[in-house]
Formats: sequence, structure tokens, C-alpha cells
Amino acid sequence: MIRGWRLSLVLACLAFLLGCGGAPRRGEPPSSEREARAALDALSARYIERSFAWDPGSAVYAGRHEHDGEIVDYRPSALAAWVEELRGFRREAEAIAASALDPARRTERAYLLALVDASLFWLVRLKQHESSPLAYANAIDPSVYLTRPYAPLDVRLAAYVKHAHNVPRVVDTMIANLRTPLPRTFVQVGLSVFGGLEPYLARDVPAIFASVLDAERRETLARANTVALAAIARAKTFLEAQQATATDSFALGPDLFREMLWATERVDTPLEALRAEGERDLARNFEALRGECQKLLPGGTLEACAALVGDDKPSEGPVAAARAQVPELKRFVATKQLVSIPGEEEALVEEAPPYKRYNAAYIEIPGPYERGLPSTYYIAPPDPGWSEVERTAYVPGRMDLLFITVHEVWPGHFLQFLHANRSERALGRVFVGYAFAEGWAHYAEELMWEAGLGEGDPKTHVGQLLNALLRNVRFVSALGLHTGGMTVAASERLFREQALCDPGNARQQAARGTFDPAYLNYTLGKLVIRKLRDDWLRTQPAGDARAQLRAFHDRLLSFGGPPLPLVREAMLGTREGAL
Repeated sequence: MIRGWRLSLVLACLAFLLGCGGAPRRGEPPSSEREARAALDALSARYIERSFAWDPGSAVYAGRHEHDGEIVDYRPSALAAWVEELRGFRREAEAIAASALDPARRTERAYLLALVDASLFWLVRLKQHESSPLAYANAIDPSVYLTRPYAPLDVRLAAYVKHAHNVPRVVDTMIANLRTPLPRTFVQVGLSVFGGLEPYLARDVPAIFASVLDAERRETLARANTVALAAIARAKTFLEAQQATATDSFALGPDLFREMLWATERVDTPLEALRAEGERDLARNFEALRGECQKLLPGGTLEACAALVGDDKPSEGPVAAARAQVPELKRFVATKQLVSIPGEEEALVEEAPPYKRYNAAYIEIPGPYERGLPSTYYIAPPDPGWSEVERTAYVPGRMDLLFITVHEVWPGHFLQFLHANRSERALGRVFVGYAFAEGWAHYAEELMWEAGLGEGDPKTHVGQLLNALLRNVRFVSALGLHTGGMTVAASERLFREQALCDPGNARQQAARGTFDPAYLNYTLGKLVIRKLRDDWLRTQPAGDARAQLRAFHDRLLSFGGPPLPLVREAMLGTREGAL
């Protein structure tokens, strides 16, 4: 009896001294809070690892190269298992009391729930794997092994060979999963990507690895490419056969569209209110364009004004011109102190490979597990199948290109991911949402003009406004195509008339709206960020306006990339009033 009591007392004292029970040390949260924080940290870490196991391609892009060569498994049994895991993650996250967490972890818990809901939406509600060839085409994209110098070329060659041998499984799964008839634009984009991959693998891949190809490796690569190319040929044959029965049935409908906005971005604004916000911003930018065009071409039409700016093509070509713009824009951001630059990484500029030319420009950025690697900003040449007039018009003018470079590099996506890769919370480093990423990059275009880029030059402003109008029309088209009965032809006209797009771009953009219903997120994200900025700045004491704006940008980017209403709640205490 005495002995037992003494042992209990000793254990109690040890527990107190070690912080394992009893009263917490000064400054420590109570035990229940510590347990909740530890539980969330463990759950977030496990979610990341299981997400990488389900989609190892995303792990490779994040810099986790133990997954090199592996590709996501869309076979029904694997899908069903992952869906069950996602539902389990949701239950576990909900079981952790938000009130027991510190502010950063409360945001992370909400972000984890949003990530799970987004995945469940795409897999269970929308079933993209049953309708979109692009999901499979993107999965077999080998560019990380070919263009990112994360390891010596011979190591990347081995990874590519493993990847290539997995391509047939992905293609065969696609053919089994897709429910026909498919929407016409889905078939077209699938053929574009698979058709572009074919010559790229046959011609470019051996050239990239040429310096490490001895006889044995040459044979190994040839066998792997033969396997992958045969699978890609099967994909093309399958998609070509779908052209005869393809339909114009792609619309989500209002209910599913609303569900998409909530599940993926935590936006619950009624569709009519959203439409009104988008049309208001479109009208604002259209009137600004009208004013600048009167300065440039008094009495002329907007089309003639846009042509005047668009015809000012870079004589050295868009890739070389963008290479010159990148350091100039970095200097401007630093001089104006718009936002902190947290690293020394740089962005290269290259021509887009043939299989990724369904949009004019994009950037590939190393993930949070990489160190010191460059990003690559890709610019697509025009489709060689277009007329000469359309090919010429597709090449961006200097001022249009300037703001594309702003969007992709400084201070757009590239700078944003320098911050995201250094976020304090793990989910923020690994997952950056669509509206946050594209909203920031689009916001950056307007920010740079307002900060003095171009020194008030009307041509420069027209370049910024044409980019803004493109995103405005995406917003209106997404709502129209998926909730308002808009046709692809009507969307294409809208891009021509309201965004003053050239025919090739208008055609691409209208088609994209059918298989990328969330491309309204460019303008949606921008509007939410602008509103958050204005509301947050009003809470700050009087002071240096430039320093406060920089502080806002740094704080915003520190979160990584959760749904923006969650960021608003973290910065202002409420999600209300996001739009």
C-alpha cells in the first residue's frame, strides 16, 4: 500500500518534470491543446505522404524523388481505396477541436478539410477520370525528368525509363475509364497533348539524354520509348475514333458549379452575385481600355488600338524578349519594395514543348523539397496548322508579353512559390490552390501597373488591360458555359469582342472553359485579394503606405496557398465579405 503510493508519487513527479502530465510548464498550452496540435501535425504529415503515395507524380514535382518514375493509378480499385482514405482523413480532421488549436493550426485544419473536399469533388462528384483525357495526358508528362536538373542526367534517365514503362498502364486505364461519347473539346485537347507527346518522345528525349547514352543505355532508352510510344499511339487511335460521336455536352450545371466553388475554394457567393462582380470588373477594365486607346489612337476603334499594340512584336522573338524582361521586372519589384524576395533562385525562359501548347504560356517551378533549382517559364509558338494570319496574330506584342511575364515570373507565380516553398506550415508548402495561385499572379499584373511599371505609357497600360480582359472573359465564360447555356462559339465571340483576342487565342480560350470550369479563378482570386488588401489596410495604424502594402503581400504569401476565404479569416477574423 505504502509502496504503491510512493511509486505513484514518483511517477507523478517524473511526469510533471518531463511535461508529460499534470500542470503545464509556464508558457505551454494545457495538455488537451498540446494533444490537439500534435494530432493535427501528425495528420497533416500523414495526409501529405498518403497523397504522394496516391499521386506519386505530384510527389516528384514537389521534389520527393524516391517516387521517380511512378505515375498516379486511376484504376477503379485504387480510386476506391483512395476515396475511402480521403473520407477517413475528413473524419479525423473534424474530430480535432478547432478551439484547441493555435491560429496557424486552425487555418491548417480548415485547409486540410478543403483539400479533402476538393479531391472528393473531382473524383466522386465530377468524376473527371471518366470524362477528361487531359487528366491522363498530364499524368504521363515526363518534363520533370527532362528539364529539371535535380540530379545528374544518368539518374534522370533511369527515372524516365521507369516512367515510360508505366505509360501503357495509364493509357489502358484511360481507355477503360472514359465514358463515351466525350465532349468534342475534350477529345480535341486530348489529341493535341497526346499528338504533341509523340514527336517529343521520339525526337527530343534521345537528344536530351544523348551525352550519357552508351550502347547499353541507348538500347534501354529505345525499349522504354518504344513501349511508351506504342501506348500513346493507342491513346490517339482511341481519341480519333471518338470524334465521330463527340458531343457538345460539357456543362456542369448550376448546382455542381456551386458545389465546385465551395469544395475547391470555400466560396459560397450566389452565382448571380458572382456574375455581377465579374461583369463589373470587366466593364471597369473595358472603360479603362477605351480611355487609353483614345490617347493612342484618337477617334480609332478599340480593335485598331489593340492591333496597334499587338503588332508591336518583339523582333527577336517572344522567348528572347521575355528573357530580357525577367531581370528588369525583378529590379522593379525590388526597387519599389512591393514584396520581399526570399531566395536567390531564378527563372529561365524556353519555348513550350509540342505537347503543352494548348495555352500560350506557363511556368514550371521546383517544389518545396528541392533546393536552389531554377524554374522554367515556357512560351508557346502558334499552331503550325493555323493560317499565316492567325499564326502572326498569336505571337504576343511586347506589352502583352510584358504582363504575361509579370504573371508568370515577377512578381507572379515564380515569386509566389518562393514564398510558398518557405511557408511555416507543411500543407502551405506542398499544396497551393488554383484561385490563390492564379489570383495572385493576375493581381500582380494590376499591382505592377499601379506601382508605375511603364511610367504611365498608354501602350503599357493597354498591354496590362488586355491581359485583365482575357481573365475577365474567362470568368464570364466559365459561368456562361457551365450555368447559363453558353455555347463554345458564343464564348469564342466573347473573347474576340470583349477581350479583343486574336482568333487562335479566342478559340483556345473558349475550348479551355469547357474542360477547365474553374478558370474563372484568375479573376475570382484577384477580386478576393484586392478586397482583402483594402479591408486589411483599413485595420492598420497610420504609417508608411509602401511598407504596409509590402507587409500585406508578405503576410498573404506566407500562408502558401489555402482557399482565400481561409486566409481572410486568419488575417481579419472572418470569412464574411470576401467578395
